[in-house]
Order: sequence, then C-alpha cells, then structure tokens
Amino acid sequence: MTLFAPEELRSVLGSGLLSFPVTHARDDFTFDEDAYRGHLERQGAFGSSGVFAAGGTGEFFSLTPDEVGRVVRAAVAATPDGKPVVAPAGYGTAQAVAMARDAEAAGAHGVFLLPPYLTELTQEGLVAHVRAVCAATGLGVVVYHRANAAFGFDAVQELADTCPNFIGFKDGVGSVDLMTAIHARLGDRLLSIGGLPTAETYALPYLEMGVTTYSSAIFNFIPEFALDFYTAVRARDAAAVYRKLNQFVLPYLDIRNRRAGYAVSIVKAGLTVTGRPSGPVRPPLTDLTEAEHAELKALVDGVVNA
Repeated sequence: MTLFAPEELRSVLGSGLLSFPVTHARDDFTFDEDAYRGHLERQGAFGSSGVFAAGGTGEFFSLTPDEVGRVVRAAVAATPDGKPVVAPAGYGTAQAVAMARDAEAAGAHGVFLLPPYLTELTQEGLVAHVRAVCAATGLGVVVYHRANAAFGFDAVQELADTCPNFIGFKDGVGSVDLMTAIHARLGDRLLSIGGLPTAETYALPYLEMGVTTYSSAIFNFIPEFALDFYTAVRARDAAAVYRKLNQFVLPYLDIRNRRAGYAVSIVKAGLTVTGRPSGPVRPPLTDLTEAEHAELKALVDGVVNA
C-alpha cells in the first residue's frame, strides 16, 4: 500500500479534483458497505486526486464513530492503490483525537478535521483543538473552515508554524480576505481547498487565490462532467466554465437551494436518477420529492446526452 508523508499528501491532493463520496445506506439507514465499495471502485476509474471518506457529503454528522471507522476501512479497501484516502475526525477534541488515531490504524493517508460540535469557540481554543489532533497522528491534517470553526489568519499562521503535519485548509465560508492572505503570506505551505457547497460555482475566481482544487459532490453521479469542468477551471477557460455553469450547475443550484440540507440530498438523488441508487439520506436530512427527482433527471440527461 502506498504511504504518503504529509508534504507528499499535500502535493498529491492539490494536483486534481477531490472526491467526496456519499455514504450508501439501506432503507433502514444502516451502512450498505457492498454498495459503497462498488461506488468507490467505479469512481476509481476516473481521475480524482483523493477520496475524502465520510465527509460532509458522506453524512459524517449522521454516522456513529463506529460507523465512521467502518466507512473509512471500506474506502481504504476499495480505493485503488496510489490514490490517498482521507478520513474524517470531529465533534469534541477527545473524540476527534480518537478518530484521528483510528484513521491511521485503518490505513487512511490523511485526516479531515471537521468543526467541533455545537459550542462557540475562541481562536485560542480552536488552535488548541487542531494542535491536539495534529499531535495525535503522523498523518497530514486538513482543517475545515466552516460554521463555528471560523479561523482568523493569525490562528492559521500559528498552526502552520507549530504543526508540521497541518497541510491543508478547506474554506467552507467564502472568506475571500482570509484565503487571499493565506495565499499571499503562506504561499505553498498550505494546500488551499475550495469547500463551499457545490464548489464548482466558485472554482474559477478561487483559482486566483491559489485554490487549485475543490471538493466535488457532483463527481459522485456525473464524473465526466465534473472532471471536464475542473479541466476548464485549471486552464482558465472562462468561456467553457460559464457555459457549463449555465448548462448544469446553476439550474442544479436552483433545486439544491429549495430546502436546508439539500446539498447532500441532491447528490444521492443524482445517483438515483443515473441508475446507481445509494439509498436515502439519514434523518435529520430529508430526500428530494418525486417531482424534484424528475426535474433533476431531466437536467442530468441533458448533460449526459449532450
């Protein structure tokens, strides 16, 4: 099995599109491991630069810690050798530390640190949280700037200076000032990742801030389109990017924005309408309506048959 030192992981992840697979579920909401493995094996034929198992699109927030471990191990087993698997960690600091250690034991190649659960945070507390996770593992750690995990530049700078295996910063807030400062002042020290929901929408302007990659949820169900879109972004082919935005991404957003939580639900719906169902979303999320499934199918068919 290929191993990745933190600096190698940073380079590999930044070289292409990032896959954030859904987590397959049966009708009773239990983890459907066979279907999940099959999904990752199919996706392995496409050119993503890394797999983030059980992330936000993978419903991390609805999985038990035991289920997270099962999902990560399934991802490690099903992902082709040479493609890194990044495992999630989150909730309180003690739980995040335990998840980071389990990720390493499971054979994952990196850790994706999601925001702490519920409570408000000071910058000092947030730094201590990330430091504890970085100290618990030799794997490269990517932190998610979102919700209550709202980093200021000084906190990012301190972590970059004191945690050698802090390798990546995923922006889920839309912090243009912060991302510009990170790119201008830290250069290549950190991998900057676009992480706003449906990140394709922001990919071209974010490229100017050093964000060479992003998490693609639509890669789950129309991987060819997702990769073509990424290629156009990296080539700075604005005409192609805006054509694809109008063709699919912006109408897709119209459906996604109708209800809270649809950013995940619509991805599972996309798999359903392309003939590879991944099961329902878990509560407290809700699935798309039948009418919305039909609307999404027409949109996807327009891309697939173009």
